[in-house]
Amino acid sequence: MAELTILHNYRCSTSRAALTAIEEAGLDVQVVRYLDTPLLEPALLDLLDILRDSPSDLVRRDETFTELGLSEDDVQTKEQVAAVLAEHPKLMQRPVLIADEVAIIGRPKDRVPAFLDEISD
Repeated sequence: MAELTILHNYRCSTSRAALTAIEEAGLDVQVVRYLDTPLLEPALLDLLDILRDSPSDLVRRDETFTELGLSEDDVQTKEQVAAVLAEHPKLMQRPVLIADEVAIIGRPKDRVPAFLDEISD
């Protein structure tokens, strides 16, 4: 069984749904509330190295993104994404599930059960 970590925002319904799915699957999980304990740039770079999604997908394009004056040009490389998320952790997509040196963004919600099945084998 893989060691499972979730980068979690308890205010996010998608993140809460992922945590519920993990618990219902009977899996042990380390919960990291990344807004309370933000990831530093080196940890973000490590995460991006194992992320199945493109680095740019890890950045939320919401009101905060716009208010900060960010554009697509600011989040094209792993290094840019890590720098932006280290400075503004609120912009990180959630949840992020990590197991066996693989990470996914758990959005949309249907990605989570497939990932849990994969790591449970």
